Amino acid sequence: MKNDSRFTTSKPFSHVHLFFQSTSLFTLLLLLAGFTPTGSKPTATRQADVIIYGGTSAAVTAAVQVKKMGKSVIVVSPENHLGGLSAGGLGFTDTGNKEVIGGLSREFYQRLYQHYQTNEAWKWQKQTEYGNKGQGTPAIDGTNRTMWIFEPHAAEKVFEDFVKEYKIPVYRNEWLDRSAKGVSKQRNAIRSFRTLSGTVYEGKMFIDATYEGDLMAAAGVKYHVGREANSVYDEKWNGVQAGVFQHGHYFKTNISPYKVADDPKSGLLPEVSAEKPGTNGTGDHKIQAYCFRMCLSNHPDNRIPFPKPEGYDPARYELLARVFASGWRETFNKYDAIPNRKTDTNNHGPFSTDYLGKNYDYPDATYERRKQIIKDHELYQKGLMYFLANDAKVPKDVHDQMQQWGLAKDEFIDNGHWPHQIYVREARRMLGVFVMKEADALGKTTVPQPIGMGSYALDAHNSQRYVKEDGFVQNEGDIGVHPDKPYSIAYGSILPKEAECSNLLVPVCVSSSHIAYGSIRMEPVFMILGQSAATSAVLSIINNITPQRLPYEKLNKVLLADKQRLTL
Repeated sequence: MKNDSRFTTSKPFSHVHLFFQSTSLFTLLLLLAGFTPTGSKPTATRQADVIIYGGTSAAVTAAVQVKKMGKSVIVVSPENHLGGLSAGGLGFTDTGNKEVIGGLSREFYQRLYQHYQTNEAWKWQKQTEYGNKGQGTPAIDGTNRTMWIFEPHAAEKVFEDFVKEYKIPVYRNEWLDRSAKGVSKQRNAIRSFRTLSGTVYEGKMFIDATYEGDLMAAAGVKYHVGREANSVYDEKWNGVQAGVFQHGHYFKTNISPYKVADDPKSGLLPEVSAEKPGTNGTGDHKIQAYCFRMCLSNHPDNRIPFPKPEGYDPARYELLARVFASGWRETFNKYDAIPNRKTDTNNHGPFSTDYLGKNYDYPDATYERRKQIIKDHELYQKGLMYFLANDAKVPKDVHDQMQQWGLAKDEFIDNGHWPHQIYVREARRMLGVFVMKEADALGKTTVPQPIGMGSYALDAHNSQRYVKEDGFVQNEGDIGVHPDKPYSIAYGSILPKEAECSNLLVPVCVSSSHIAYGSIRMEPVFMILGQSAATSAVLSIINNITPQRLPYEKLNKVLLADKQRLTL
């Protein structure tokens, strides 16, 4: 959908009347003269009952829910592509217990099932040739008519179909003005926000569905970045976790981190930090590593050789060469099969696609700085793939197998076949009405006012690579603790404190500790919470009340009617 100037609102005159009622006479005169309260004239003003900022999977399900409940909505997306990671390469879905996925989130996977029931969907292999392997369940679940494993373009089509069917206005490449004039508030409520194009978006309720939480932060809502100390929320797996290895993403043998092996005077190899890891259990500013979830193909007619990126230096990957020399052979363990002889390729092992330590400033960074960080990640990961496919230090068996793979020619065709979304595993996390904690995400508690469920492990990727006291290299931060049972997610975790903002809901950068977020941060959960946030927003408009004061019984009734799964 191209940008246009259309907007719809179910009650435009009552909305404007309410807005003017809460606006000073001076401000009103400025508005009538065509000025915003900041004094600069907008290029356009668009209005809807609910304004959603973000183009993620949560943004789409939220928008659909608003329309289903009879209110007007606008999606303001910084991205050109909708769906976030779900359409950006993460096709081997992290689901946990599928039975707790309900509502529009489940419908998304049901629509993918319908897509893969057609012969046209199987261009590069027959359906009978597909291995049908998912995470704990068949990828193609005929009993529940759901498809949990899928190609990026198939997922994006589902999101675009939602938008088309529900006639949802989407304005793309619209970036929030994060300066002091970007968000206009009256007391503790957002009245509008401005984008860098100069367009102003006015609404009664707002939803921040971005991975970064930019609208939340610009609206003055408090948040946290980094790992809390275990003492903050009485947790075990938060904070620094040196020497804790719960996956295979660590150095299993002694590997020297120095340019000349075992000679500290020679200096550290690239991708190794000189900083000490910190004391176990203490908090820090570090966040788990990002990467791109690449879609690769091994079909000769649908693969593109890994390109040599600008500035490529094989010395950057010397540490991986030493890992190979130690006998490690797990390169292809996370080339997870998706339909049509493709993969969702994820990080695996001690030195892989996760770019450790290079994203710490991303959450609060300027747009320009984020662009630099993303480009650095891209060059690192493209260089890694080129190294694996071409360097003489890569063992022959690995090299030969790498020759079978390349970037999928029919994916991300407008971005050089490279994913358009970096995997922001974690950025800002709101400090809201209720903070989801480790015990909550392990199913050990009963949280108040549930609005959805999660079930995946506490899954945090490494945050740093450092030199141990014995002089060898090691990674730190990789955690994988499975819950006792599926758990409920509290309504208060998507609500800012009312004094900070009374008409904003945050279904992605939820109020959670770092380690609890390790489970909550899964794409099916984001879609669940997006729908629940939209339900609250509409009910709050209908009842003329803030989401914080909305009677939970009203919310619970609609969520259940819409087949959301709230408790076991």
